[in-house]
Amino acid sequence: MLCSECGKNEAKVHVTQIINGKKTESHLCEECAKKNQTLLNSSFSMENLFSAMLNNAFNTTTYLPAKGCSKCGMTFDEFRTTGKFGCSDCIETFKPRLIPVIKNIQGYDRHTGKIPKRAGGNYRIQKDIEKLKNQLKQAIESEEYEKAAELRDKIRQMEGSM
Repeated sequence: MLCSECGKNEAKVHVTQIINGKKTESHLCEECAKKNQTLLNSSFSMENLFSAMLNNAFNTTTYLPAKGCSKCGMTFDEFRTTGKFGCSDCIETFKPRLIPVIKNIQGYDRHTGKIPKRAGGNYRIQKDIEKLKNQLKQAIESEEYEKAAELRDKIRQMEGSM
């Protein structure tokens, strides 16, 4: 792919920006990337992302008074601001407050991991069936019976293919 700026050199820097819901992509060579440092100087970090998600998730809910970590003394408000834990004990200290947020963000309250494509086909199918069963349970709880029937049929089909 050629540089979208000069159109001469091979693009080695790929920048995607989403501003006010509008997505723009830039594919730049090294020289043009150096000229457009404003594209590359973003304040993105995983801490900022996690902090923003936490703040969005907590803005609509009432919480218990701030309780600090017994080991490092970090408060939950400090964690919300920075997006970083102070020590390994912070996870246990803040766990009751984090579980609903994590479940809301990723759909599960525990790490389910990823399965490499090279892994056995049946294992992948079993994991997919587990996910579908969770979705089926949620669909039944929310009384979405048409969706539940589709999920049930899909589960039966997948179980039959094993």
